[in-house]
Amino acid sequence: MGRKNQKRSDRNVKSFFITTAIDYTNAAPHIGHAYEKILADVIARYHRLKGEPTFFLTGVDQHGQKVQQAAQMQGVAPQDFVDGITEKFRALWKKLEIDYTGWAATTNPRHKECVRKILTRLNNEGQIYKDKRGGYYSVRQEQFLTDKERGPDGEFGPEWGEVEFREEENYYFRLAEHKQWLLELIDTRTVAGRPLVVPEFRMAELRNAVEKVEGDLCISRPRARLAWGIEFPFDTEFVTYVWFDALVNYISFAPGYDPSPGADLAEFHRWWPATHVIGKDILIPAHGVYWPIMLKALGFPNDKIPPLLVHGWWNISGAKMSKSLGNIVDPNALADKYGAEALRYYLMSDIATGKDSDCSEERLVQRYNTDLANNLGNLLNRTLSMAWKYRNGKITSGSYDDEMTADIRAKGQTQLTQEAFPHCMEEFELDAALSRIRAYCGLCNELVEKSAPWKLAKEPERADRLSAVLYHLAEALRIIAILLSPVLSNAAAGIFAQLNWDRPFALADAKWGGLPDGHLLGKPTPLFPRIETEAGVGSPVRSSNSTDD
Repeated sequence: MGRKNQKRSDRNVKSFFITTAIDYTNAAPHIGHAYEKILADVIARYHRLKGEPTFFLTGVDQHGQKVQQAAQMQGVAPQDFVDGITEKFRALWKKLEIDYTGWAATTNPRHKECVRKILTRLNNEGQIYKDKRGGYYSVRQEQFLTDKERGPDGEFGPEWGEVEFREEENYYFRLAEHKQWLLELIDTRTVAGRPLVVPEFRMAELRNAVEKVEGDLCISRPRARLAWGIEFPFDTEFVTYVWFDALVNYISFAPGYDPSPGADLAEFHRWWPATHVIGKDILIPAHGVYWPIMLKALGFPNDKIPPLLVHGWWNISGAKMSKSLGNIVDPNALADKYGAEALRYYLMSDIATGKDSDCSEERLVQRYNTDLANNLGNLLNRTLSMAWKYRNGKITSGSYDDEMTADIRAKGQTQLTQEAFPHCMEEFELDAALSRIRAYCGLCNELVEKSAPWKLAKEPERADRLSAVLYHLAEALRIIAILLSPVLSNAAAGIFAQLNWDRPFALADAKWGGLPDGHLLGKPTPLFPRIETEAGVGSPVRSSNSTDD
């Protein structure tokens, strides 16, 4: 999937730029990759729902030693290898309805040219120097380590993988001289209520890491041992360190960026700074230390240093997923079995952004059946069925009102649509936003149970109350569809279709009274068939939503 590049035609309209980490192309995508992209996609769709021009950038990191080694093991050229892995990522994002605007690939000539221009500029400005050093090198993280990375026992922890001693000549970026600036930026942004890292409980972790910064960053690798990378423009015997290369994608593929001194960056600054969505494992040091200092060295002012939205991990029984343990969850398989929207809903509703959660197929089925089939799906089906049975599909608001209809109307007018839901989304609390929608659905189902339209239909003198109940249910469903659209765009469109409501989704329309008196609803069709698992979770059997007599 992917949108054509958007340009901001109205400079007075607030824009929104969001990115994800670019995925390393040494293996196929797993559930963690899917979660991050869906998270960013939902946030991007929410900002589009608000009417904001939105640019959503994602992509792949195609260089580095691990890629070169994986290609060698398969006996193919690195470019052919990464092209094959890249296609797997793009195919999965299409299946999962990831609606990105820009696609970043680090072998793209546009990106390579940008990296070379940045290296040239930093070198000319004295931010890069050449030196010969020896040190311990993490093969997994593709970086040199210092004593600060040693544990209390004096050893390097398992997170660094294989560590070996190397002595070689390389180019270094002057990282340490910006340490105090970064500490002050972290503190200033925190006090101002615009933290550099969200959630804020990650801030102490980042600040402690910055305090430990001592040496400079090795940003090259000798071409003799690593050929698969971007050549240095002023020394072709070296290629660029994979992180220094990869981080640049956030600006190399941004609208209007040019690293040349004196370049016109008006279009770029109408979008920048972005919100970077990343996993907690790459906060330190890459995104929390290297990246802001790189931007500072390139002349970015403090207010243009981008915030980091740091998400947690999906674990298995509390343990991190690992290829060696054989517990990797394949999002392709889950999407094929249960559908993309069932997976999207589960991943957004069953984890608090920033924290860890256990990934469970049983929980996916439970979430789908409880929240979508039993709650929302049943509400939709019974509302339309009763409207057609008792009013030939035509709804009118009527003059009747009581405490329950007033409550549903109040939440639909302001409490949910203008307060609770936007607050949760702006704070990246997507699970809480969905919880508010579920509660609203539950309130509507409670109205059905307590008002008993099937009884009201038998009492002509209570016809006005029956009309009011049916109108409130249908109008609430219209609002629910709008709020749910960033997560479940197809299901939301399905609700609109069954309401016979042909309008684009807009948050401004999520206010009470959209459906006019006399509106004719569409016919009911089960939108969220239950997943029956009598034969086990692995054998889903779908059944229709229930209806009321």
